[in-house]
Amino acid sequence: MDHPEPFPAVNHQHEHFAEPFALDCGQTLPAMDVAYCTYGTLNASRSNAVLVCHALTGDQYLAERHPLTGRGGWWEVVVGPGRPIDTDRFFVICANVLGSCIGSTGPRSINPATGEPWGTDFPPITIRDMVRAQRRLVEHLGVAKLFAVIGGSMGGMQALEWAATYPELVFACVPIATAPFHSAQNIAFHEVGRQAIFADPDYAAGRYWETGRIPARGLAVARMAAHITYLSEQALTRKFGRRLQSGPDRAKESLSLFGDMFEVESYLRHQGSTFVNRFDANAYLTITRAMDYFDLAAEHDGNLSAAFRGTRTRFCVVSFTSDWLFPTPQSRTIARALNRAAANVSFVEIATDKGHDAFLLDEPDFHRTLGGFLRGCAEHAGLT
Repeated sequence: MDHPEPFPAVNHQHEHFAEPFALDCGQTLPAMDVAYCTYGTLNASRSNAVLVCHALTGDQYLAERHPLTGRGGWWEVVVGPGRPIDTDRFFVICANVLGSCIGSTGPRSINPATGEPWGTDFPPITIRDMVRAQRRLVEHLGVAKLFAVIGGSMGGMQALEWAATYPELVFACVPIATAPFHSAQNIAFHEVGRQAIFADPDYAAGRYWETGRIPARGLAVARMAAHITYLSEQALTRKFGRRLQSGPDRAKESLSLFGDMFEVESYLRHQGSTFVNRFDANAYLTITRAMDYFDLAAEHDGNLSAAFRGTRTRFCVVSFTSDWLFPTPQSRTIARALNRAAANVSFVEIATDKGHDAFLLDEPDFHRTLGGFLRGCAEHAGLT
């Protein structure tokens, strides 16, 4: 892999909050930027706002062209006029999470105390810190109560945290392909990725901006390892099987210890090489650790239902049959805890072979479920 330059600076739409922001770790950010995009129109009663929370390496560009990659929004199949999250009816907000690198304050931001990037001096953050930063943005936009909070994977963790921390501010909550805590297996996968970054000589103890390089090899390997977990075995077999990159007629001459033999290898390398052009390594370390820390029941003596006691929020919990990163039993744990808390909850398991990433893809049953739930909640809330 060549040594790509650090990705260019982009003036993302953002709000600057000059007042200090206290974090769960006990440290305080002296100020904070929250980058965001909005879609649709806020109604006169300010009651139709939907917050979409993005996943680990996602960002705020869920329904428009990305300024760094040039690709379409990551949830264009779901967000837009007449789509499940209907922008003719809802005012949709999506914020880049605290600790990321697409406009919100994170390790790539300038530390006002030093005049240099925060790097590894950036404080450890939690999912709740991300949610509290989003709340500041939502309040700034003039929204007193959210009609719905929706998110998949790490976005689902944020949705759950919103409903647990601010139940009076969330009418409906849709946690998708997620869990109330990060499992030991998932922490292990994250650690493999982090160690790959640390092992890259260009990481330079986290101060790689001083060399004009980025730890591209390590970050690419981290992305490759993570991306495998987003797919299912069935999806990988359907897309690639054991097909050789050079075709079956050149099988024997392709035999090489280091050759790019299989299509799946080429696919993973492409995923890794494109990722390093849009994401910061220290931000990746920061956010993966935030996911690892997440355990919604920890402050309730392990009793998850206590986190939702007395809630009036309506929930729709969604899982996918082939998701082995956040498997269905973890979603059932959420649904059962909500039932024990006497919450209004529905649970849907979508049959698909697309794995964890199914919530990002064209999955009609999921889209019907999401759209139907939101329409029902809108009718109950009196939204027209």
